Amino acid sequence: MYSKNKIDTTERESAMAPLNNKISILGCGWYGLELARELIKNDYLIKGSTTTPEKLNSLQQSGIIPYLVNFKEEEDQFDIEFFDCDLLIISIPPKRSSAEQHTFLSKIEKISKAAASRNIPNIIFISATSVYGDYNEEVNEHTLPNPETESGKAILSAESVLKNNPRFTTTIIRFGGLIGPGRDPGRFFAGKSAIPNGKAPVNLIHLSDCIGLTLSILKKQAFGYTYNACTTDHPTRAVFYTASSLKSGFDKPQFNDELLNWKLVSSIYIAEKLGYEFKVTLNSIILPFLSL
Repeated sequence: MYSKNKIDTTERESAMAPLNNKISILGCGWYGLELARELIKNDYLIKGSTTTPEKLNSLQQSGIIPYLVNFKEEEDQFDIEFFDCDLLIISIPPKRSSAEQHTFLSKIEKISKAAASRNIPNIIFISATSVYGDYNEEVNEHTLPNPETESGKAILSAESVLKNNPRFTTTIIRFGGLIGPGRDPGRFFAGKSAIPNGKAPVNLIHLSDCIGLTLSILKKQAFGYTYNACTTDHPTRAVFYTASSLKSGFDKPQFNDELLNWKLVSSIYIAEKLGYEFKVTLNSIILPFLSL
């Protein structure tokens, strides 16, 4: 842990944290950092982790109690105080390298053990819709996952490790493709040609809805479920990415007029358990640019 904060942590927990409002976010990246900032605005006390010592100060400047947490094969590096919380949010997706995917499950097993040792009642695990694979069908939370990619297989195995631990309740959020600040979809295919699968539906979610859905789960205490988290509209790849490129001022991409392997991700529990309405729809993003 960032040692300067040990006294500060104790004082802040006693002075600021309402009952059951202490949340630890393992992985303060693109989503985790913005979630932490929003939770702080809602009077939650937030502990946040990074694997990079240089990032500790920036976390602290955002009002986050910073911890250095690193689960490595050779030697783990963490302060067990990080796991003293009412809710642990795990947001550390496996990297693309095969080596990282091989060690990802080991990390999750160690995290699960640490969480159980501190009697954390609830865990939210940030998963991905890649656990389903592209089998030319609509999928929902009752669909049996069958991942095709190594990262999808690693994520599904991590889900199982956490759900099978009886010491805490696990909530799974399977995000679709992430868009928002710093992740402009207009850049993805700008200027490219002969892009395959132009007729396939897209399964995306904006950062503001990633945050909104997570807050809704917390406020409604709707733990223990698996949530597919994608916008409810699914324009084709050609329509969405062409309009997005034009919106951002990039060269128009060219898609092949074909439908290859695809999936359409829908959700039962977002409406049923949360009653959540998406703030950002894909059609609203691209509508002014569809006729260009």
